[in-house]
Parts: sequence; C-alpha cells; structure tokens
Amino acid sequence: MIRMNLTRRIWLSFAALLILVAVSMAVIYPMYIQGTLTEETYRIIEQAQNRQINPFSGQFVEIDEESAFIDPELRETGHLLIEDSVVRPLTLHAIPPDAIDTIINNAVSQEGDTERYELTFEGNTLFYVIKQFDSEDNENYLISFMWDSYRDSLINSLWGNFVYLLILTTAFTLLPAIWLTRYLRKPLRLLGNHFEQIAKRNWKEPFHWKGDEDFQKLSDQFELMRQNLIRHDKAQKTFIQHASHELKTPIMVVKTYAQSVKDGILPKNTVEESMDVILQEANRMDKRVKDMLYFTKLGAMKTETINRERISFGELAYRLEERYRIQRPDLSFVIQGAEIQFHGDLEQIQILLENLIENAMRYAETGIWISAKQSLHHVTLYVENDGEPIPEDERHEIFDPFRKGNKGQYGLGLAIVKQIVELHHGEHHVDNNKGRVSFQMTIPDHE
Repeated sequence: MIRMNLTRRIWLSFAALLILVAVSMAVIYPMYIQGTLTEETYRIIEQAQNRQINPFSGQFVEIDEESAFIDPELRETGHLLIEDSVVRPLTLHAIPPDAIDTIINNAVSQEGDTERYELTFEGNTLFYVIKQFDSEDNENYLISFMWDSYRDSLINSLWGNFVYLLILTTAFTLLPAIWLTRYLRKPLRLLGNHFEQIAKRNWKEPFHWKGDEDFQKLSDQFELMRQNLIRHDKAQKTFIQHASHELKTPIMVVKTYAQSVKDGILPKNTVEESMDVILQEANRMDKRVKDMLYFTKLGAMKTETINRERISFGELAYRLEERYRIQRPDLSFVIQGAEIQFHGDLEQIQILLENLIENAMRYAETGIWISAKQSLHHVTLYVENDGEPIPEDERHEIFDPFRKGNKGQYGLGLAIVKQIVELHHGEHHVDNNKGRVSFQMTIPDHE
C-alpha cells in the first residue's frame, strides 16, 4: 500500500475527481449532444419545408447572421420536388444522383404523410424529410434535406467551449484546493505537536480548536484524553505516596521495637506486650500489601469476563457476621433478605461485603445492618451503620483510593468495593438515610 501524506491525498483526490468528470463528459456529453442536435436538425428541416410550402407564414424567424453561433450557411436546407415521377430541385443544394434513387424508393414506400430519414453517403450523413401531398390524382413528394455539417460544426463548437470551460474551472478550483490543504493541515499539525508532547509526558498545555465542528469535536476528545492522563498520573503518584506512607509507619515501629528488644530495652512492660505490638504492625503491613495487590489485580481484570456462580446471600452474610461479631461484641448485627440468591463472583462479592463491614465497624455506634433486595434483573446489597453521617461534599470521593477518612485513616477498602461493582457492570452509591450511613451496591443478576 502506497503511503502518502495529507497534502498528496488531497491533490490526488482532486486530480482523480477532475479526470473522472472529464472522462465522463467526454463519453456522455458528445452522445447526448449528438442526439439533441440530430433532433434539432430535423426540426430545422421540417421548419424549412413548411416555409417552402407556405412562404407567407409569420411563424418563421430569419436568422441573424451577425449573432449566429455558427455559419448560417450550414443551416440552409435543400429541397427536391418529385412531381409525376419527375425529380425537380427547388434550391441550389443538390443531392448526389446515387442517393436520389434511395430517396425515391423511400418516398414511394412511405405510408405516412411525413417521415424522417437518414442516409450515409461517402462518409457524410444526409438528413431528409419526405412530405407527401396529392395533386390532380397524382402522388407528389416534397423532400427537404440537410447534410450533417451543421450538426457536426455545432458539436465541435460546443465541445471546444466545454473544454475551455473545463480548463477555466480547473484553474479556478486550484485556489480552494490550496486553501483546503492548508485548512486541513493546520489543526492536524497542531494536534500532532500536542501528541508529541504527550509522548514526552508533557501534558500540561491544553488544546482547544475553535472553528470547524468536526475539528472542534476532535480537539475536545483530545482535551478529555489529556485530562484523563493528568488524573491518572496524579492518582498513580498519590497511590505510590500513600502506599509508601502506609508501609513506612509500621516498618518504622517494627524496626524500633525490634532494636529496643535487642538492646534489652522493653518499649512495653513485658516482652510479650512488645512482641504483640510488632505482630500487630506486621499484620497491618500484611493487610495493606494484600489490599494493594488485590487492588492492582482488579484493575488488570477490567477487560476480562468474571466467573459468575449462584450465591446464597444468607449463607455468606451469616458467615461474615460470625467472624466480625467477635471483634466488636458491643455491636448488633442485623441480616435481612437471607433467602435471596443471585449470580456473581463469590470471592469478589465476599471481599466486597468484608470491606463494607470493616468500614462500618470503624464508625458504627450500636449496630450494623446487612441486607439484600432483589428486583427482576438486579440485586442490591446494603451495608448500613448508625455512625456519623458523611458530609455531602465528600460522598462523591469516598470511593477514591487512599482517601483519608474522618478518623484519619487511609485505605483501599472502598476503592476495591468500587472496582468489584464495576467488574460486575453494576452501580455503587452511598447515602445518609434515616439516621444511618447506607452503602448500596446494585449489580445485574444473570448467569
């Protein structure tokens, strides 16, 4: 495949269009004009014939020789009269004797009063009209004729004017073609420069094109891509910063406690208490690392199809309640909709509920409500707590990675919940409803 830049493509398309028009006109135009002028030739012959019969009619207009398009002599019509089988020319224009026999035969065999004929003789075409009339019980014929020189001269004149007009049109269309080339190249060149900057990870300069609707739409799409890249880069940097912060603190605590125990200094009252702190921080690091790995895994699964299986909500909810009740015995756990069954990835749905319950346990004062409601094609999972309401201006960003909660804690729990819901092609929502903070996850229910 031949590779060409935009300028060459425009000029090639322009040349191809002109060639197509020229070839089409070179084939179709003469054929159309020839048929039209042949009909015009017969009309002129018939008009001259009628003038010959009735020379005093006022319907005939003489030709202005000065304003005529071609030589008026080429329009002159000859006449023959066949009277009592005698051929008598009425004008100076003559027909070759060899052609007269054919004309006479056509006249004798003619059925109508007036008929048109065409005869090719020595490379030239003779157009003639035979008009039959009766005189004293004899059939007489008036033959009016014209050679094709008028038609051919008119075709040549019109064709010459057409070629001249085509050349003139081509010359004038060069200006819009040049303008179109520059018009198309300017926004594309600017867009190409911005792409080069993005390839160098320099996406600070915005791109807005005002003018043509299509290019403006393209620039808006480019600007949207640039903003998404900025947000992605910012989120990536924020993720690394928060991940480093989350791991730095427990590592520092573990290192400090271990060094103190090694030096014979107990940070706590006993060795066991000091070791408990080390184990607690190690567990905290372990959970953070697992969350980050799972968060990254979910991000890589966006193009994959999840494995859906039948899930019993009650079985899963009661198992989680048993686990978390031990950690907060002061809380009451209420499960509703235990009979509901739906389809989804069991591992991901379990992690989704775990993260929602762990988040609720940090803020709940007296209880946590875990429920499910099923509609025709969807199931909605609810995890609610009676803790402090979420401010309205924070609800839209509560699912962002490493967002700092109102208790000063960072985490990936709700970000993982958001990704799991999106992998199930569902919707996530949080609301302050009747004294409760309600997390609602709606996912399609199909195999």
